[in-house]
Amino acid sequence: MNFKAKIIVSIFSLFLMISSLKAQNTQSLLSEVSNKVKSYENIQIDFKYSLENTRENVKQDTKANITLKGDNYVLNMLGVTRIFDGKTIYTIVPEDEEVTISDYSKEEDKSISVSEMLTFYEKGYNYKMDIQQNIRGRKIQFIKLSPIDSNTEIKNILLGIDMQTKHIYKLIQVDSSGTSYTITVNSFKTNQPISQNLFIFDEEKYTNQGYYINKLE
Repeated sequence: MNFKAKIIVSIFSLFLMISSLKAQNTQSLLSEVSNKVKSYENIQIDFKYSLENTRENVKQDTKANITLKGDNYVLNMLGVTRIFDGKTIYTIVPEDEEVTISDYSKEEDKSISVSEMLTFYEKGYNYKMDIQQNIRGRKIQFIKLSPIDSNTEIKNILLGIDMQTKHIYKLIQVDSSGTSYTITVNSFKTNQPISQNLFIFDEEKYTNQGYYINKLE
């Protein structure tokens, strides 16, 4: 092997080694974030949700909040409350005085579920380190996630991690139509005192208030 060929091989080997180290560092960071999330009894998040499609000239921002405990959650967004007790989803719409009750099927729902919004990246994605930004004095490391399944509507996801707290600060999802969905965390609280009945839907309460109860088969 001549000198030039040896140099090329050495550079290629170095590139592979650096790529391997980056992959290990990325996996280590994601594991640390996931393990931290799973260590909490419950999580309460206030966040901003943004939807944007420049092609269709659509942009929408709204504030929302969610309480998570295991698979259970209560999500308040766009004037609608959504309760999930691990099996059934209750969607409460005060404006229409209606509650829709539906069973949740993980097999049928190919999108990122609300209860997995902090750990969804553990399966089904390739990942690599992306840019690091200083946002309001916080060091945010972005990781780019690409779905392994080429048939999914999700094109890619940028996951922004606060390097001090190891909490997710921002999630930017881009789908195949060019629409981007951004979640920016404003407040991240853990192990808060919450009611034991928080994830229990009281059908009688809403029936007495004149709500229409729509039970989907």
